[in-house]
Amino acid sequence: MKKLIFTVLFLLSSPAWAQLSVFACEPEWASLTEELGGDDVSVFSATSGLQDPHYIQARPSLIAKARQTDLLVCTGAELEVGWLPLLQRKAGNPNIQIGAEGYFMAADYVRLLEKPVTVDRSQGHVHAAGNPHIQTSPVNIFKVAQALTERLKQRDPEHASNYEKRWQDFQQRWQTAMKQWQEKAAPLKGVPIVVQHKNWIYLTKWLGLNEVAVLEAKPAVPPTVKQLQSVVEKLKQTPAKMVILAAYQSPRATDWLVDKTGIKKVVLPFTVGGDKNSNNLFELYDDTINLLLDGAK
Repeated sequence: MKKLIFTVLFLLSSPAWAQLSVFACEPEWASLTEELGGDDVSVFSATSGLQDPHYIQARPSLIAKARQTDLLVCTGAELEVGWLPLLQRKAGNPNIQIGAEGYFMAADYVRLLEKPVTVDRSQGHVHAAGNPHIQTSPVNIFKVAQALTERLKQRDPEHASNYEKRWQDFQQRWQTAMKQWQEKAAPLKGVPIVVQHKNWIYLTKWLGLNEVAVLEAKPAVPPTVKQLQSVVEKLKQTPAKMVILAAYQSPRATDWLVDKTGIKKVVLPFTVGGDKNSNNLFELYDDTINLLLDGAK
């Protein structure tokens, strides 16, 4: 019996049983890594679905996690610019520095939209590389998943065949789901909407929604009453069905508009964990489409 216990403990502690440690900056990438990595990975998410990924503190607990990780999976495109560089520097982990094999930025594998011609502070929170909120389209998730699979193989070649099998399974399920989502969301094509913040471009492009107004005149800068009143005037000429915002955002501006116009408010999860019905990537898009269809009624 003692020999058996010793053997089991030895096997569990041997490299063959070691999991690849993954530090994900956002819940969507944690969920995707778990889909592709299964039992071969141990995934930690630095943020939750109810946090703004722009504004995170590089606190000691995050630094400790980053110091021990094998693979960093983040959005990139300056989304985490306010805290990730400091985290990398404080962690001192060569695996996750720019250019290292363990440094994976999802935005590198999709075409970014809304690239500004010029950038200065007077424009608000503008991303020079383009809009980084790529997870609002499942088309982007598919592209990132393919690239992430290859990176997992590179970082953990011993389990490369496992990652390939999971990728093959994931891509079949994802493509089937995308077809179903597209069919279900067909009534949303051309539906006029207002957005609180410019973080839905990939979603609106995918579903064919018509964005007619934005509450924030400058990204991430709370709109003034005068600016909101101009939106009300615009909606008199071009009515919208609903105003949408992310679950992590303050609803103050949206609630003002709802009070003045009676327009429907739709709070979308934005990422995995954004609400009780979005516990993984598949549920995220199921829930998002259901909420939008309800708002369009």
